[in-house]
Order: sequence, then structure tokens, then C-alpha cells
Amino acid sequence: TSRSGKETKSNYRVRVYQIPGKPEIVDPASELMAGVPNKVGTCVSEGGYPAGTLNWLLDGKTLIPDGKGVSVKEETKRHPKTGLFTLHSELMVTPARGGALHPTFSCSFTPGLPRRRALHTAPIQLRVWNAVPLKEVQLVVEPEGGAVAPGGTVTLTCEAPAQPPPQIHWIKDGRPLPLPPGPMLLLPEVGPEDQGTYSCVATHPSHGPQESRAVSVSIIGSVEGPGLETLALTLGILGGLGTVALLIGVIVWHRRRQRKGQERKVPENQEEEEEERAELNQPEEPEAAESSTGGP
Repeated sequence: TSRSGKETKSNYRVRVYQIPGKPEIVDPASELMAGVPNKVGTCVSEGGYPAGTLNWLLDGKTLIPDGKGVSVKEETKRHPKTGLFTLHSELMVTPARGGALHPTFSCSFTPGLPRRRALHTAPIQLRVWNAVPLKEVQLVVEPEGGAVAPGGTVTLTCEAPAQPPPQIHWIKDGRPLPLPPGPMLLLPEVGPEDQGTYSCVATHPSHGPQESRAVSVSIIGSVEGPGLETLALTLGILGGLGTVALLIGVIVWHRRRQRKGQERKVPENQEEEEEERAELNQPEEPEAAESSTGGP
């Protein structure tokens, strides 16, 4: 407003810029497989204005999506109250066979402002596997044949050569065992409950699950389940019956021997009685004769 009261107006447009924090890579891969598409990770930038852009770098050089070996899926969201932007960028790559085995990836955020430096994520280094197809799964058992004495140890080894290494799961009698994945199964102090048929299943990232042939684990000289109890009971009963029969035989033999001894003594007693009677009768005969001759 001038001294004379004349007003002059000028309009100015004010824009408030917000620089976001450093971007970061979320859900990064741990390894890549050559010859097939792999997800590297998702780059995220939050709380910026204006939106800006995200770019991926491989070994320090910007990756340009070509829809074949490199593809990027982007998403931009704006907060309804603050007006700030959140950016997402998902990277998919197909490593070449025979290429670099340890590539390094990073992501950068470029603000939509002049003369502003780009912000970079921490780099991630991944390992590339040159895929070796899974041909055959073999199960090796030690001792050979799977027969072991009670209390012995059985070792089962699942051989599934492939790159990257497949996950190994174990099956007993057609049912999965609740064990963590691993190429070796150790059975220490084997008992009747460990007997059965075992197999392993190898799951490769580029193939479906493949199961090995089944092997048997058994205990040498054992009778499993109710058969062992039945055998012990039968042996006990037979042993008891044999003892009773032996006692009865001894008693019967002893009684027969006593009877034979008594029968041998009877004739001897009769002869002694007859001799005694004869001796008693001899004096009586002369007296009878004298009395007959001396009569009137």
C-alpha cells in the first residue's frame, strides 16, 4: 500500500518438500538360480514429497528393465492426510548360466527436486546356483540290510545330488516323520518301535518331490509285539507243567518202592511164625503118649 493509498498485490506459490529417509530392501532373496526368474527383493521409500523415483543397480550400474532378464514391478501410494508418497519397486532377474556367482544389488531413491543427491540402500550380495537337475534319490542304510541287534544304531542317509541342495523329509511305514529336514536320520538304541520301512523325499526348487526306494529296519532275533509275550508265557507254562510232572513221578516211584519193600517182608514173617508154632507143638506130643500108656 503506497502513501497515496494505492494497493499492489503479488501472489506467491509456496511448495513444501519432504525428503524421505533412506530406502531399504525388504524380503531380500538369499540365493538365485541361474536360468530361471528369481525375485531379488522389494525396494521401499516412505514419506517423501514429491514422489521421486526408485532405481535398481547391479554391481554399481543401473539396471534397465527389458522384460526378459530384468523386470520391475512398481507401485506408488499417497497418504490421504499428509500427502506424502510411499514407493515400492519389486525386482525380478534371470541370471545367465555361467555368469557371476556373487552379484551385488542395491536400490536408490532420486528425489523430484533439482540438485538433490540420490539416496541408496545398503547393498545385498546373493549367491547364484547353476542348477543341477535332480536325477535320482538313493537311500543308504548302515549296517547294510538294516538288521541290527537290540540296542544297536542304524544310520539312514538320503543321497540327492542337485544344485541348489533339495530339502529332505523322512517317511516311516508310509507316514511322514515329525522331524526337521535333513539328509541323515540316526536311530540310536534301536527297539521294537523303530522297526519298519523307511524312505526319504527330496524336494528341489525346480522339480516336484521325488521319493527314494524303501528300506527295512529290523532287529536280529527279536519277536515283535504280542508274539514275544506269548512265547514267554508259553515257556513259563511248559516249565511249570514239567516241574509238576517231575514231582508226581518222584512221588509215584517212591510209593511203589515202599510197597515192594513191604511185600518182601511178609513171607519172612510167616516162616518165623510157623517155626515158633512147630517148636511149641513138639513138647506136647510125648506127654500125650505117656499119659496114654500109664492108664488103667
